[in-house]
Amino acid sequence: MSLDITTLTIQTAHEGLVSGAFTSVELAEACLAQIKEKDADINAFREVFDDVIEQAKEADRRIKSKEGINPLLGIPFSIKDNILIKGRTAGASSKILENYVAPYDATVITKLKEKGVVFIGRVNMDEFAMGGSTENSAYGVTKNPINPETVSGGSSGGSAASVAMHGALASLGSDTGGSIRQPAAFCEVVGLKPTYGAVSRHGLMAMGSSLDVIGPLTKTVEDTKIVFDAIKGKDEYDSTSHDGLDTTSPVQTKTIGVIKGLIDQGGIDSGVKERFEAQIKKLKDKGYEVKEIAMPHLHYSLATYYVIMPAEVSSNMSRFDGMKYGVRVEGKKLLDDYLSSRGAGLGKEVKRRIMLGTYVLSSGYYDAYYGKANKVRDLLKQDFEKAFKEVDAILTPTAPTPAFKIGEKANDPLSLYLEDIFTVTANLVGIPAINVPTNVQIMAPYNREDVLFVIGKDVENLR
Repeated sequence: MSLDITTLTIQTAHEGLVSGAFTSVELAEACLAQIKEKDADINAFREVFDDVIEQAKEADRRIKSKEGINPLLGIPFSIKDNILIKGRTAGASSKILENYVAPYDATVITKLKEKGVVFIGRVNMDEFAMGGSTENSAYGVTKNPINPETVSGGSSGGSAASVAMHGALASLGSDTGGSIRQPAAFCEVVGLKPTYGAVSRHGLMAMGSSLDVIGPLTKTVEDTKIVFDAIKGKDEYDSTSHDGLDTTSPVQTKTIGVIKGLIDQGGIDSGVKERFEAQIKKLKDKGYEVKEIAMPHLHYSLATYYVIMPAEVSSNMSRFDGMKYGVRVEGKKLLDDYLSSRGAGLGKEVKRRIMLGTYVLSSGYYDAYYGKANKVRDLLKQDFEKAFKEVDAILTPTAPTPAFKIGEKANDPLSLYLEDIFTVTANLVGIPAINVPTNVQIMAPYNREDVLFVIGKDVENLR
């Protein structure tokens, strides 16, 4: 049969699979058809796996025998190129990891395999997740399916684009400072950055270890909840992971906070302001109480992030030296091998962040930069703890601008860094945050993803 994949969500696809309206093979074929038609231009996929139909046949067998029926059985997923799937190439869209084959499954992949999902392929990203436009991929920019003249966002641009172009019903991305939420905003899909530690990082190529989180990108808030419920939980391979809270009781969420003066600062697109204010009015009309809250240290968050993140990058990137995999350039001596291999294999943004991070960690500067940034991070946590005593959630725009044209900011890294102005704080303090189309970010207290889903569905229904 002919499937209209553009109208399907995880929820409705599950209903169709279980009822027998269509098969997992037909669902996978519909996604593959979208990829064949669109991806030569969009460039969301680094690789489409050659065993997709075999995976789908196994899902159909399980459905037919009623073996482990669950909402994700037979659902097509794309996976960001920095999340390991055993036996498959994983390159973080970097030349230095070209042809690297993962020796084990990331914990999130193990969980999805148990659910019986169909892995369509791995998707493009900014190299080692460093960037906000996917222009830093060593394999070309991913265009925005809504307007191919604009970027898809980053660093999980391939993940967002693959869902927006209907090449997958869901994707996994990673978020260090907005890398799920910002591309979700640009491509008009839902993207969740969970509470730090709510989802295991085992099998994710580390960028900023105190900031990184794996999360889902989907078409609806309910679909995001389904995926989050499947991948969350404590993991013996990640000591920072935890089981979160028991949030089975109903959420009575009616008070949202708007940060005083936040959207009146410079650099925020006027259309973004207008749409955000209109969304707040709709929520008021629905019965929400809206309170203006003070966040005295918030204006330090971007500077704080761009000290802590590069410092952790410089440490994590030291393992990529061309000795075991990827690009290797021979020199006259061992040091030359290291320097030449990293010079040839790493892109300019990765090098920029390594140098920044090495500088702030260097002798004589550690306390002045990295130490001070961590003190500000603690002050930000206190600001949020105080705010959440007054409100159930905090709303901001996700990105300060709409999706910008490809190449528009390519030579202006500071302008690109400013794209993170609304998103980095959730990573610094560890709280969950979600993007709901169009361009609304909701932040909630630690482990209260349930609050995000309740408010997110209201925002979704008020579009």
